[in-house]
Amino acid sequence: MNRSEAIRMALVDSASRLSRRQQIAVEVAALEADEVDRKEMLEVASLMESLRAQG
Repeated sequence: MNRSEAIRMALVDSASRLSRRQQIAVEVAALEADEVDRKEMLEVASLMESLRAQG
């Protein structure tokens, strides 16, 4: 692989990672906006904390 190909591959990989991060951010925002999901998440976190405190 020559230098130009290596640079091209690095740029494509970087763009792919950035795109994936943006997709994850959109998914997280959607989950945070879902009140039912947030309530369930808090209930699970509370349960996990109570189990940790007992052990």
